[in-house]
Amino acid sequence: MSSSSVRRPPIRTPHTGPASTGRSRARFARLGIPPALTWGFVGVLLFMTGDGVETGFFSKYLADQGLAKADAAVVITVYGITVAIGAWLSGALSDLWGPRRVMTAGFAIWLVFQVLLLTVALPTMHYPLLLLLYGLRGFGYPLFAYGFLVWVTAATPPRRLGTAVGWYWFAFTGGLPTLGSLVASATIPLASSYRTLWIALGLVAVGGLLALLLVREPTGRSGLAPEGGNPLTTLAGSVSIMRRRPRVAVGAAVRVFSTGSQFGFLVCLPFFFTETVGFSTSAWLRLLSVMFAANIFANLFFGAVGDRLGWQRTMTWFGAVACALTCLALYYVPVLAGPHFIACAIAAALYGIALAGYVPISALVPALAPRHKGQAMSALNLGAGASTFAGPAVVAVALGPVGVQGIAWIFALLHLATAVAIRFLEPDPEFTAPTTEPSPATAVDDTGVPAGRC
Repeated sequence: MSSSSVRRPPIRTPHTGPASTGRSRARFARLGIPPALTWGFVGVLLFMTGDGVETGFFSKYLADQGLAKADAAVVITVYGITVAIGAWLSGALSDLWGPRRVMTAGFAIWLVFQVLLLTVALPTMHYPLLLLLYGLRGFGYPLFAYGFLVWVTAATPPRRLGTAVGWYWFAFTGGLPTLGSLVASATIPLASSYRTLWIALGLVAVGGLLALLLVREPTGRSGLAPEGGNPLTTLAGSVSIMRRRPRVAVGAAVRVFSTGSQFGFLVCLPFFFTETVGFSTSAWLRLLSVMFAANIFANLFFGAVGDRLGWQRTMTWFGAVACALTCLALYYVPVLAGPHFIACAIAAALYGIALAGYVPISALVPALAPRHKGQAMSALNLGAGASTFAGPAVVAVALGPVGVQGIAWIFALLHLATAVAIRFLEPDPEFTAPTTEPSPATAVDDTGVPAGRC
């Protein structure tokens, strides 16, 4: 047989698909990104950019259109309540349906009610209709974004979990409100606030489609609860776990106050910086972008630091104590410096960095109940959602009596309270036991390939 007739195996070059894919997966793994979920992180970034477009100006926009400031705060608070419920359901329903179906439901809800808000409620500025439609839209982003967080925690090995959730919060806060505020600061002067909200719709549509169509990782495509579980029992368990495992309840409470100040400040600081300090709306939005640009990179840093230094220690000093100090800086630096962008940007950036110090909580709370991670994540997500109305509720109640200065002190004290609570969040000893590792059928190894699958 001649040498020319011998079938030779194909020579792989740097441009052939499988080898390149393997190298890409290895690069993502070295960065701490589960490669099988990469497009989910991209989708969350774009989705939350669209959702975050309104964050820095919506309450002021409602007031400019004739709604009383107190009523605008109530609209935001009602929205926060539905976000909290949606956040809880994201974990509970992931146990029943799987994270991917939960994300699909959140995506559809956001699109439908955003269209109704833009075509019916905002043109008429009908207050009850604003409460109804904006409130119902509040179910959308937590089902989508926190559903993906459940997917990340279910499919990532414990030794890489802190870094993986750091990447999740990088994507989440990269969109809400960092890139979202930056988009708004650029489009409002050119296209108006109302048209900017339509642009947000397009960004959410693209992000949602990327995540739902391109992520193929199998863990999130089916329910996380054991087969044969009663649906009502599963839903009830996502609440009762806070009674059965009190440390999970403490973790959920810490999660409420960890970002409660963020959402509260987003209600009152637009008025403070534009009406008291003297910034334009666009300058304020750029300041907000600086705040959370610092935050998104700090999310990655503190996710990795938590895996090495310890989740509790990182949260206590770099999260709770640092947030208490920087909450006060957000008020006193502008008062002393006036509309000096650099000085205010430094204070804003330090606050954004401090918020990232709480990132390891998304790894720590599932470690408190390793046999019931879905239920523990439901409790944690409930706390995350509750922060979106707890912060605005503090502002709605306290803004009149104590002003922005008093609100800054209230949030600083709440952060210090979380420093005490974090000391009680010791991971369950079973968390590092072999039984807590993902099962061979669903685990994702360091290259992002499900273990045990070809």
